[in-house]
Amino acid sequence: MPERRKAYPTSEELRIWRDFIETTEALRSELSSRMQRESSLSPGDYAVLLALREAEGRRLRSSELAARIGWERSRLSHQIGRMERRGLIRREECVTDSRGAEVVLTPQGAEAFRDASLPHLRDVHELFVNTLTRDQLAAAEQIATALRNGLKVPRDT
Repeated sequence: MPERRKAYPTSEELRIWRDFIETTEALRSELSSRMQRESSLSPGDYAVLLALREAEGRRLRSSELAARIGWERSRLSHQIGRMERRGLIRREECVTDSRGAEVVLTPQGAEAFRDASLPHLRDVHELFVNTLTRDQLAAAEQIATALRNGLKVPRDT
């Protein structure tokens, strides 16, 4: 547990914070650009496809999908519409509740996910894993865990 400090960060702590945020944003931006260029998928597309790929039957109710990827339902609704028009997913009536619908991964969506995954994993390895030592990777895990715990965000795995 970190020690409790005064209410405001010091200039040194603010410098570290800014560096952390700017570096994280630069990494995300580079990964996003590469994914878009190599696979024509956006990070949002990939997040939805990943969640569906991991779901039982490769289908989820919209509310559960939104919760899994940490999005508001309105954002997800727009994303689903765009992906549905491209044939990556489809909406089907929920067999257990006629009032609801499920988002289903299509064969085309599964193929797009497969095609994007290897280049994406290669890029993650190149830009993140390869730039850190084993000790730094362990420290990054500890930092991520501490931040998640502070935010009370459940771990995905």
